[in-house]
Amino acid sequence: MQAIHPPSSIDTLREALGRYLQEELVPLERQLGLGYEDRFPRELIRSVWRRCRELGFYGIHLPEALGGRGIPLTDLCLLKDDVAASGAILFPHVLGDWGGPSRIGSLVQHATPDQVERFVTPVIRGEMGICFAMTEPHSGSDAASIRTRAVRDGDHFVVTGHKHYISASTFADVAITMCVTDPEAGAKGISALFVPLDVPGVRLDYDCVPMTGQFVDADILFDQVRVPAANLIGAEGDGFRIAMDRISVNRLLHCPTMIGLARQALRHTIDYAHRRRQFGGPISRFQAIQHMVADMATALYACEQMVLATAARADRGEDIRTQASMCKLFVSERCFEIADKAVQIHGNVGVTRNHPVEFIFRRLRMYRIVTGTSEIQRNTVAKGVLSADVSRAAERA
Repeated sequence: MQAIHPPSSIDTLREALGRYLQEELVPLERQLGLGYEDRFPRELIRSVWRRCRELGFYGIHLPEALGGRGIPLTDLCLLKDDVAASGAILFPHVLGDWGGPSRIGSLVQHATPDQVERFVTPVIRGEMGICFAMTEPHSGSDAASIRTRAVRDGDHFVVTGHKHYISASTFADVAITMCVTDPEAGAKGISALFVPLDVPGVRLDYDCVPMTGQFVDADILFDQVRVPAANLIGAEGDGFRIAMDRISVNRLLHCPTMIGLARQALRHTIDYAHRRRQFGGPISRFQAIQHMVADMATALYACEQMVLATAARADRGEDIRTQASMCKLFVSERCFEIADKAVQIHGNVGVTRNHPVEFIFRRLRMYRIVTGTSEIQRNTVAKGVLSADVSRAAERA
């Protein structure tokens, strides 16, 4: 694979990313008349992947051996914030969040050389899309209760089941699919398989359109799908552990996207408050408006610093399971409140469908559910905090 060498410093990289977003991607979207709720042609999406790969943004977090830069999580959080704050409609495709390298997560360390060649490398190059298929109609927060079966048949597995609301599946060519290979073993009976989405027996159902109106998610139905045993990721029974390995960092990395969207909402709000005139002057002079803006800016700063501090801990190799859930909980709740205040200040403009502030409000509402609800995050935080307290008490004893 040809090595790609992005700019060396994070400041230079952010400047280059900003130029691409504001001088190339946003003007392209305006030229094409793209809206938030449009169905985007696959070739358009793949052209964004290829261009961002060419510029060194796509998969920049990956190790250098795979053509990335291997940047630390703290830098990646800054970049994810920047792209979400940019106002670009296609921003999730710039760094590879929707269908790209970000869906691979820590998978690379489990993939065989053959799997890297057939699946991982094409995804990194922007030639293939990928999604992570775990959630099922009866299995959301309780991930270990999945029912999709993979039965061994010689050199193949036969996969049957139903995956629900799978993010980025509309852009994917292959799904990293969690399947039950040993029904008697509980979580240790779950395995992970690369399942191409163009083989006989696979069908995508696009009826699950979220409140954002964006065509990103689909249900994936498997009917006696034959998958080569060579597509098994790790060993049989490793699937749940592989999935959980990516959860903490994945939860953390959702946070800068929320922050960037909230930052965009705050920017629109400040501009509107200066521009909108009532009772002989701009509404920015009213204390009620000023206080809401102050609360928005304060919450945004707290979210940003919390996430960067947690990313720094992860970069040092520390366990961030509890802190990542704290971030997901706090950031999703506070950023939604920022969007809510933005709508309130915009008034009738803020409740007009597909106005940027209205769309951000809908999108940030979803983040209180995806990648683990706020209630699940509270469970994880409480478990981590109480366990740590018990450990400290034992040490003192």
